[in-house]
Amino acid sequence: MGQPVVHFEIGCSDSARTQEFFAQLFGWEIQQLGTAAMITTGAATGINGHITALGQEPHNYVTVYVQVDDVAAYLEKTQALGGKVLVPAVEIPTGTFAWIGDLDGNVVGLWKPKEQ
Repeated sequence: MGQPVVHFEIGCSDSARTQEFFAQLFGWEIQQLGTAAMITTGAATGINGHITALGQEPHNYVTVYVQVDDVAAYLEKTQALGGKVLVPAVEIPTGTFAWIGDLDGNVVGLWKPKEQ
């Protein structure tokens, strides 16, 4: 079975400015939640996401998150295939994420939701 794309992230240097831009541009509902601003697109299809200002490079990026059942296993598989682990597994209250780089340097997030 394939792994679905479940979330997107927009990185920026000024979260408030970026939130205002996308709220006005697309009519997205955006609410601050800790260091991230959660995006509800309001659409019946597609995925929701968030905006974040890391406080360090990279300041401008857009990435998608692919849901997996074992983040560590996919990090190992990434390296075996010649990709790079850019951000190792990080646990947050809602699950675990990591960032990988493909063979061309594209950033893709891995996501495993916290088990209920």
